[in-house]
Amino acid sequence: MELLIGTFFLWLDVEKYKVKRNGTLLPFLKLGGFFMNKDWIKLMIGAFFEVLWVIGMKHSSTWWEILLTAVCILISFYALIKAGETLPVGTAYAVFVGLGTAGTVITGILFFGEEFKVSKILLIVVLLIGVMGLKFVTGEKGANQK
Repeated sequence: MELLIGTFFLWLDVEKYKVKRNGTLLPFLKLGGFFMNKDWIKLMIGAFFEVLWVIGMKHSSTWWEILLTAVCILISFYALIKAGETLPVGTAYAVFVGLGTAGTVITGILFFGEEFKVSKILLIVVLLIGVMGLKFVTGEKGANQK
């Protein structure tokens, strides 16, 4: 399983760029005109799978749905662990949980008929602003910090 997930994350290296930050060359991916470190992308993939497994925990009723939920949990935490190897672990976890929370609330409203409240959406926006702020002010660990 780790080989399969690791192969997927190796795919992220295909179109990497080298960007110099604080005298260190870092791998970055170009996404829609923005350069983003591949570890942040791993973290976002992990948050996506977090939303899937949270939904799966509530709505799984057959053995294969439970198995799919377990696979989503493995992928989610594997992505978090791999991103945490380079990113500061506290910030990585805060971003991971923030994106997962926002995604779960929005998915619940859009697909599962949960109550829509303007206050709920405003609080999600505040949460996402905080998550984006953490991303922008956080650098990556240097090789000597591993």
